[in-house]
Amino acid sequence: MLFMKQVYIFSDGACSGNPGPGGWGAILRYDGKEAEISGGESHTTNNRMELTGVIEALTRLKYPCKAKVRTDSRYVVDGITKNWAKSWRKNNWVKSDKKPALNPDLWEKLLNLCETHQVEFEWIKGHAGHAENERCDQLAVRERDKHSRKS
Repeated sequence: MLFMKQVYIFSDGACSGNPGPGGWGAILRYDGKEAEISGGESHTTNNRMELTGVIEALTRLKYPCKAKVRTDSRYVVDGITKNWAKSWRKNNWVKSDKKPALNPDLWEKLLNLCETHQVEFEWIKGHAGHAENERCDQLAVRERDKHSRKS
């Protein structure tokens, strides 16, 4: 069995209005090194930004890794850990209530990344003094504000 690098990822999203300008921020930590990444869009939703932060962080991994993702988004954590997204995909992006699943493009990307990497998701309470979550929130808000000026 090959040794897989252990990477820690922290991620958050922010949005003004829903939809509206939004941003995401993430921190990747491996072997004592840390990288911050962020981005945003002029017209998006909070859930899209939450998903995008995790996707962008996992996309930065050059090799299959063990990744522990910490986010304050129940939407992201529950979508994966409760197998909602897999079920939606299996049912052509239709939920059990027969309504279309939102953000199928992003869920598809995240599911594919979870097949490449061994990803563990952990929910953390937002705005509760968690240093990395607070920093990701700052990055996301900065990007949201940058994109709100572009509108």
